[in-house]
Amino acid sequence: MTALPRLDLYAHIHKALRLFMTDTLQQLSRIDIDDPLDLAGTLGQLDALLDAAQHHVDKENAFVHPAIEARRAGASAAIDAEHEEHLDTIATLRAESAALRAMPSAAAAQRLYRRLAAFVAHNFEHMAVEESRHNQALWAAYSDAELTEIHGRIMASIGPREMSETLRWMIPALTPAERALVIGSLPPAVQAPVLASARSLLNDTAWAKLCRTLDQASVPGLVEA
Repeated sequence: MTALPRLDLYAHIHKALRLFMTDTLQQLSRIDIDDPLDLAGTLGQLDALLDAAQHHVDKENAFVHPAIEARRAGASAAIDAEHEEHLDTIATLRAESAALRAMPSAAAAQRLYRRLAAFVAHNFEHMAVEESRHNQALWAAYSDAELTEIHGRIMASIGPREMSETLRWMIPALTPAERALVIGSLPPAVQAPVLASARSLLNDTAWAKLCRTLDQASVPGLVEA
């Protein structure tokens, strides 16, 4: 008999962050500093990414690490130290982004791009450790019911604006089954606007799969593309 997969607190948000990071890195790699709209749009997306990265660190520090330390003392110490490094790098990236916005130059754009690339690379390694070692610590110490309670507290701490930004990157990053699970678990009143947003993020094939899984071919107020 195949064991059911354990509840993974990291899986969905990490997929969203990886997509957000790689997309922003691509945008920054080809930024046109002589085009004010491109400059503003790219740096605006970078600002949003840095906000998301900081919120993610804050939530892990507030909810996940205390849970690990409560039953596996010391197990989150290394990642906790890396979080401090991440916050320092986020502050540096914010400052360099502001400087590029105020005085665009090819050298400043290249410097910001390379610093973001290093930040993304380190985050990918960091998230891999969380998905392996931290998950193992959580699964050994907590039942899925307890993990669901922790997840519920994390979700309750997310405001509407942050949730909207998170779903914007999470929905296209997930598998069809994961996508349907996330949207299907939302309160009915929230599903329609989220599905409307999802329609603009998904191609026709992905959208059809989502509708079939949710058994919902159309949503009131939703305009088909």
